[in-house]
Amino acid sequence: MTVSIRASLLISAIAMAALTAAFAAPEKGDAANASPSEDDAKAAPHPAHWTYGGEAGPEHWGELANANKPCTVGLQQSPVDLSGAVSASVAAPIPKWIPTHGGQVINNGHTLQVNVTNAGGVRLDGKDYALKQYHFHHPSEHTIDGKVYPLEVHFVHAAADGDLAVVGVLFDEGAPNPALDAIWATAPVKEGEAAMAAEIDALKFMPPKVGVYRYEGSLTTPPCSETVHWTVMSNTITASPGQLAAFASLFPWNARPVQPLNRRYILKTAG
Repeated sequence: MTVSIRASLLISAIAMAALTAAFAAPEKGDAANASPSEDDAKAAPHPAHWTYGGEAGPEHWGELANANKPCTVGLQQSPVDLSGAVSASVAAPIPKWIPTHGGQVINNGHTLQVNVTNAGGVRLDGKDYALKQYHFHHPSEHTIDGKVYPLEVHFVHAAADGDLAVVGVLFDEGAPNPALDAIWATAPVKEGEAAMAAEIDALKFMPPKVGVYRYEGSLTTPPCSETVHWTVMSNTITASPGQLAAFASLFPWNARPVQPLNRRYILKTAG
């Protein structure tokens, strides 16, 4: 029987602390732990075991496998601090996402990930990208002028040629977000488990205004491939303190630190 986040919050403080510790330090060698977040869109082989802290943490990702070398030597790594953006008339991906009635919610040991099929997509710079999955990071991976947000969702899209386009949306603490409820209510607390969530409408995660940041970057998880066209919405949405605490109880920290911008430009369009 799948246990929901909502149910898990009724567990005693001692039990919750044990769960938190378990997810913060997953066992080595477990193949489920190796499943990357954004790279699932390409169905790449599982990379070597990695974590968000300790000997297999972000500063060591490039040492864990040859495929991970971009994590260390890459010059277009993500996430970044979205400061100093250049105002420009840039294309903003217009999501044409289709509500799904059976998205698969997976606890892969690194995040909660929603896999979808026939869920629409986005068109960016004349190319069509299909929505494959979306997942969450606490705290946010991208920052704006150094500000860290309590949650970020990444919508991962793939084109027919394997090119990736990821749309990021930042959360502020505030009013409850109904779009999270269907996911949070069914999300497994145990790593490696999956559940089906009904009535998921990804469009409800989009802010009402469509200002965006655009830049070229990478996956934010191993192997850190520099194949991602990034769009981060410049306007935030909200989640309640309870909703944020529910995710943090499973994943106290699953964000890669910001990376050097190097010679890249960040473009911004008002909205």
